[in-house]
Amino acid sequence: MQSYDLIIIGSGAGGGTLAHRLAATGKRILLLERGGFLPRERDNWSSRAVFLEAKYRSPEFWYDSENRPFHPGIQYYVGGNTKFYGAALLRFRPQDFGELRHAGGISPAWPLSYADFEPYYTQAERLYHVHGRHGSDPTEGPAGSDYAYPPVTHEPRIQELSDDLTRLGHHPFPLPLGILLDEDGHGRPTPFSPCIRCNAFDGFPCLVNAKADADILCVRPALEHPNLTLLTGAYVSRLKTNPSGAAVTEVEVERTDGQGKKFTESFAAGIVVVSAGAVNSAALLLRSANERHPRGLANASGQVGRNYMRHNNQAFMAISRRPNPTVFQKTLALSDFYFRSPDWEFPLGFIQMLGKSDGEMLRGEAPDWAVFKPEMALDAMAAHSIDFWLTSEDLPDPENRVTLRSDGSIQLCLRDSNSEGLRRLTAELKKLLHDIGLEDHLMPRSLYLGKRIPIGGTAHQAGTVRMGGDPRASVLDVNCKAHELDNLYVVDAACFVSIAAVNPALTIIANALRVGDHLASRI
Repeated sequence: MQSYDLIIIGSGAGGGTLAHRLAATGKRILLLERGGFLPRERDNWSSRAVFLEAKYRSPEFWYDSENRPFHPGIQYYVGGNTKFYGAALLRFRPQDFGELRHAGGISPAWPLSYADFEPYYTQAERLYHVHGRHGSDPTEGPAGSDYAYPPVTHEPRIQELSDDLTRLGHHPFPLPLGILLDEDGHGRPTPFSPCIRCNAFDGFPCLVNAKADADILCVRPALEHPNLTLLTGAYVSRLKTNPSGAAVTEVEVERTDGQGKKFTESFAAGIVVVSAGAVNSAALLLRSANERHPRGLANASGQVGRNYMRHNNQAFMAISRRPNPTVFQKTLALSDFYFRSPDWEFPLGFIQMLGKSDGEMLRGEAPDWAVFKPEMALDAMAAHSIDFWLTSEDLPDPENRVTLRSDGSIQLCLRDSNSEGLRRLTAELKKLLHDIGLEDHLMPRSLYLGKRIPIGGTAHQAGTVRMGGDPRASVLDVNCKAHELDNLYVVDAACFVSIAAVNPALTIIANALRVGDHLASRI
């Protein structure tokens, strides 16, 4: 059995970033990835392949609380789901780390503060090439320095939208994006810019490797260090402990040889880090139950798998008579309703632009939308759309949880929480669009199309292996080490205590850098 100083399970925003942080230590590191490198091919930019055929999704099925199968939005590749994310890299607000009262209950306080994360946010923004402008978002916390890269330029229709919102007294700002883009003075990519500002960014893998993902920016540079080994096609089936149950001694891996035959091998390490995503990280700990940990590894508290969060999200389209020729649309955000609205004292959430829709996306992601306007082709709807993504905070609920069925498959139980904020946020957006005069350009019937994200929408998964100071109510300590095991860490969004109302990726990355510093001193 091969032995390493450190084994990292998963190569996404958490694991890939952590590998990059620790590669220069010279310690022997094994990075295990369930998938392989995502193939570079024309279908990377095909809406039909990505959205309608779900070509890059894992073929596995999970089950809901009624044992009904569903196809989760999960991809297994080097870089994890960052290969497909929209790369909106936003900081949690300082208040998000404290107790925050919502209409539907309490968003609990973290054992850490914004000040603990701030220097790592700055480092994460630089590492992931975040383009933005600090000080333009009225709800953001203090930043140690400005972004290293300027905001991505709005195209004319989005600049017009920004100007209209500003005229009405609102505070739209450039959406912070992780992107390898160099623009000239007219907002066009320079000849040496990796990004070409195409319409296949949000939700697509990037054919020209211009998305700031964990594969391109962390894993591949880390592999330049000879002490780091990447093993792909490596599904971690369980973790084994010593007889006392105080430390992980073996990582059991299932692989397939060149003839398609499956085999199992084991690896040992002084420290083991799980970073497989909130659902799969919890499932691995549950699969690893043994005599000393009968309810699952590190699960004396009974909290492993519980408090699953994924945001209350809604995709929203305003269909207007005037075409929207924007190509790269995902450049604008609005946080004016993050904590309250003029007529409501509770948080509503966050508004940002989506990538520009096309007909294939609508067929793949929301075929039911066609019934609203059956005489209108989906391609025409998309050409006349302005597309938004609304995010409201859902609250941790111990009954929203990951469990394993008797056959070992994943069961995800989920019930809505705190949904009034999203309803009100949607109403505020409709009012804004009315106030800026969008109705002058609407189709013969005003048409707003909104789609709540179903249980299979797992892009923002968090919270199943939460951190905290009390071992009776949490699984991990503030360094993301399991309370019950000396050498087991979980470094992905599973450790989150709450999920705020902005995309979680930057906080995952910042936390991986933070824990990386702790592990560097330990090893």
